[in-house]
Amino acid sequence: MNILLIHQNFPGQFKHLAPALAQRGHRVLAMPMKAQAPSQWQGVELRPYMPRRGSTPGVHPWAVDFETKTIRAEAWFRAALALKAEGFTPDVVLAHHGWGESLFVKEVWPHTRLGIYCEFFYLSEGADSGFDPEFARHDPGDLCRLRLKNLNNLLHFEMADAGLSPTRWQASTFPEPFRTRMAVAHDGIDTERLQPAQGVSVNWSLAQGQGLQIDAGEEVITFVNRNLEPYRGYHIFMRALPELLRQRPRARVVIVGADQVSYGAAPDPAVHGASTWREVFIREVRGQITDADWSRVHFVGQLPYDAFISLLQISTVHVYLTYPFVLSWSLLEAMSIGCAIVGSDTAPVREVIEHGVTGRLVDFFDPAALVQSVCALLEDPAARQRLGHRARALAQERFDLQRVCLPQQLAWAESLGG
Repeated sequence: MNILLIHQNFPGQFKHLAPALAQRGHRVLAMPMKAQAPSQWQGVELRPYMPRRGSTPGVHPWAVDFETKTIRAEAWFRAALALKAEGFTPDVVLAHHGWGESLFVKEVWPHTRLGIYCEFFYLSEGADSGFDPEFARHDPGDLCRLRLKNLNNLLHFEMADAGLSPTRWQASTFPEPFRTRMAVAHDGIDTERLQPAQGVSVNWSLAQGQGLQIDAGEEVITFVNRNLEPYRGYHIFMRALPELLRQRPRARVVIVGADQVSYGAAPDPAVHGASTWREVFIREVRGQITDADWSRVHFVGQLPYDAFISLLQISTVHVYLTYPFVLSWSLLEAMSIGCAIVGSDTAPVREVIEHGVTGRLVDFFDPAALVQSVCALLEDPAARQRLGHRARALAQERFDLQRVCLPQQLAWAESLGG
C-alpha cells in the first residue's frame, strides 16, 4: 500500500509505527510541518511543508484556534496537491489531526481511507477544563471558546473512517457516534530498555557549570514533567516540598522539566511575580526551606533520554500528578522501570495505577496527603518492591511496544487499507 502520514512534529506518536510499516513493504511517506527536512527517515520518505502566513492580528479570540488550524490545513493542502500532481495517491492516510493539517485530505484524495490519532476531545466538565479552581477562568465565554475549539475534531469525524486513541480514558472523552469507530492502542513502551537496574549512580554536568552526583542507595524522590506547570501538578508538588524535606533529612529531590508551557496558560508576571511557573512556585515555598535543605533539591531541566532512564532507575519514590488530561509517557516509563509510584487520583492515572497494587494514589489537591504517602513508601522497602514489581508487570502486559502495542497499531493501520 501507499501510506501517507500527517504529523506536525513527525515522527511524534508515529515514531515506531512509521518505520514498521515501511519494513513491511509499504511505501510510506510523511508530511511534517518544517521548513526543511532530509529526504528520508528510517525508510520513510519526507515531504515537509510550511504555512505562508500567521494568524490575523485582532481576530476574534474565540476564533483564533480555528483560524490557526485553517492556515496549517491550507499549507498542507497546497503541498498535497503538488504531491498528487507528481502521481502519488495514498491508499491510507494516518493523521494526528490535533493541529488541523488534515482537514482537507478528502478534498485532495476523496477515496483515500483516513485514520486519525484521537488524543483528546475538549469537555466543559469531567476533564481539564475547570478542574483546578486556582487557575480556572471565570469568564462564561470560556465555555463558548472551548466549544469552538472542538470544531477541528467535529469536522474530522465527518470524514474519518477510523480513529485510534492511546488510552481508554482518552477515548472516552470523544462523543458518539464516532467513539464506536475508534480503537485503543498505546504508542508503546520499550520495556526491554526500560527495566530496573541495580547499583546505578548518576554524575551529571548541569547548567552554569554545576554538577550532580547521586550514588547508588541514596534516598531519591523524583518528579518529571516535560515542562513544569500546573497541568502536571508542579504547584502541588512544590507545596509538599518543605514538609517532605523536613521529614526526610537525607532525601535528594530531583525535578525534571523545562520552563515553557505545554498546556494551559503561562503565568502573568504582573500577577504571579515571575515569568515561569518554575520560578513562581520556588518563590512561594523557598522561605519555608532552610538553605541546607534547599541544597538537596535539584532542578535538572530536560534530560537526555539515557540520563532520564538512569534517574528513574535510582528513584526511591517517583511522583506523578496530572489534571484529567492526556497521560504522560513518563508515567508508563517509570512503571516499566519498576518505580514505586505515588500518583494523583485522577481518571487518566487510575487507568494504570490501582491503589495499593501498582502504586499509591492521593488527592491531587492535597499536599499533606502527598507527603504522607511518599514518606510511608520511603519507610517501607518491601512495599516499594511489591508495587514496583506489579507496575512493571502491568507495563509489560498492556504497554510493551514490540509484543503488544506495535502489533495493535499495525493491525489498525493495515485494516484501513482492507
